[in-house]
Amino acid sequence: MELVILSGKGGTGKTTIATALAELAKDVIRIDCDVDAPNLYMFYKGQDIEKSEFIGGKKAVIDESLCTKCCVCETVCKFEAIENCKINLFACEGCGSCTLVCPQNAISLKSEKTAETFITKLDTGIISRAEMDIGSDSSGLLVTFLRKNGRKFNDKEKLTILDGSPGIGCPVIASITGSDAVLTVTEPTKSGLGDLKRVVELCEHFGVITMVCINKYDINEEVAKEIEDFAYDKGLKIVGKIPYDDIVMKSINELKPITCYKESIAEKAIEDMWSIIKEAFRL
Repeated sequence: MELVILSGKGGTGKTTIATALAELAKDVIRIDCDVDAPNLYMFYKGQDIEKSEFIGGKKAVIDESLCTKCCVCETVCKFEAIENCKINLFACEGCGSCTLVCPQNAISLKSEKTAETFITKLDTGIISRAEMDIGSDSSGLLVTFLRKNGRKFNDKEKLTILDGSPGIGCPVIASITGSDAVLTVTEPTKSGLGDLKRVVELCEHFGVITMVCINKYDINEEVAKEIEDFAYDKGLKIVGKIPYDDIVMKSINELKPITCYKESIAEKAIEDMWSIIKEAFRL
């Protein structure tokens, strides 16, 4: 089973919950799909057993020995990536239009490394993750590769937990496509409710089973009730209501999963949530 942890925006506690569920599930495959800001690995001491380069796209390159400075390429570039017959690699989208119009065939598309991917071995399972190069765009292709890379180590049908990107962009779509279920983490704020609605709409489009967790529900119980009403209207199950807990910040500062702090009321709520998820999917 593949369980994706999502949130409408960053900072809702998605990674805290992903690490906690992975610890409670014991031997799992962990995949950090938040390729813009990967931090799942920071909570573990592991060893990188695989490392490879990820080619995420192509960029235009001009052969100065063939270029006659006619600047025809500039007239067709819709991304304003060419100026004075020089290509701004940060602006180039690799569409290839410039290669088609160059009368001297001086422009070609070259593969570009956009990230390094890793398999990190832990005492309990592995993490499939990536570190993107500076200036590189996040990519659904990269997320898809990380999922495929993680599956190589899932020979016993282990649970796979995917820590997704915030929002509803391409990396999120690549995270939920073909997954079994989504746990979306939200906060009891008006913006949190709005973000939740967007994520739920996306999950509905792809027909993915969706569950809801309200983190820090007790900081605004009125809006928390609005979230519960929305979930009820959509036929979604509220599997967790996690109270505000200062120990969560301590766990983040110390880079330890919240499950290491048994005195934590948030940890107890996450344990209860895991029991509900296990029962629902017979894990």
